[in-house]
This record gives sequence, structure tokens and C-alpha cells, in this order.
Amino acid sequence: MVDLFSNHPDAYVQFLNGRFRGKESIRRLYVGRFAKHFVAGRNGPIEGWLLDHLMAQDVADFQPGTNIVKCRCRTLMSAGTHQSLSADYPGGHRQWWEGGMYENEYIKEDGVWKIFRLRYYPFWHGAFEKGWQHSTEFVPLFKEVYPANEAGPDELCEGERLWPDTRAVPFHYNHPVTGKAVSEEDMRAPQWRQQASTATPARVIDDWSV
Repeated sequence: MVDLFSNHPDAYVQFLNGRFRGKESIRRLYVGRFAKHFVAGRNGPIEGWLLDHLMAQDVADFQPGTNIVKCRCRTLMSAGTHQSLSADYPGGHRQWWEGGMYENEYIKEDGVWKIFRLRYYPFWHGAFEKGWQHSTEFVPLFKEVYPANEAGPDELCEGERLWPDTRAVPFHYNHPVTGKAVSEEDMRAPQWRQQASTATPARVIDDWSV
């Protein structure tokens, strides 16, 4: 997985509220956190652990005059453990739904397209028994950075929250018909029948490569 990423020093993964900068930090996320926790460190699946991660509604745009492609897509994930899995499996027996959004950048290096910046915004986690109406964090937000958290990010992203936060992720493209950008106010999520000006500021992607 790590080999899919660019060698560029500005490459990173944004996951939950943390950023993992550079190939070694990305390795810490995928190998030191995901593989170690979910599959006991092996490079492949284990029997009884499900992580189906559907990506759809993708919009990819090549940036003229560059070697960059930007892509937006939505994800719907079903995750959990089979009842036959050992009871001492980390986290125990559990199952959940998850939905989120990607706003990624890809870069061409030596003739090969690689992931440059992967930004995953998980919007909600929902238990099968009660659904997503009830707020549940099956994967909690980061509280510490590396090395205090040995599998943690290099930096924390301020203001990121899960459901019921429904602020939009900024679009890398303008409206396909009007050519207008979505306003900051329209990406906010005010309380029912309240003005957008009273709501938390919209999410921001402030380091687009182009």
C-alpha cells in the first residue's frame, strides 16, 4: 500500500483529524496502525475480519499544465468481525457502517501515477443495531501526535468532528454549469432553522497543489 504513494516530501494522508506526512509516516499509519491492529501485522486479510470499502460517485480532473489530478469520491463501508473470530481479538466482536468523502490528489512520477495527498473525511459511524441516528465512534479521533502516540499522526487538524457534523468537504472544482465556486457559507451546517452565520465555519483545504 505504501508503495502507491509519491516520494514527494509534501505527500501525506489525512485520516480522521490527523495528518501523516511523508512516506515513513504513511507507513506508520498503514503498517504500524492498520495492519498491526486489524490483521496482526500481516500483509493481507485474516479470516473473519470484514472491511468492505466501496468508493463511488468519483469525479477526477486533470489540472492543465501540471502533472496533477484531483479526485473526489464518496465511500460507504461495512466493517466488523465474524462471530467465529477469537474473543481476544482487539476491540472484540463488533460491526458498523461508515460513510465519508475523499478529496485526493495524484501526481505523475517517472511516468507512473501515484497518490500524492489522500484526504479521507469519515462523516459518520453507525451501529447495525441502532443505525446512524445514534452517534457512535467506532474509530475515535486522535488526541496525541507521534511519538507520544506511537501510531499517531505528525499533526492534528483542528475542528474535525464526526456525526452529527455535516459540513461539506470543499470541492476541488466549480459548479459544472454555472462555473461558480460553492460559497463558504453554503458548506456550513447550521442548526435547524438557524442562520448559517451562527454555524461552525466550513471545512477548508488550504494546501491544494494547484
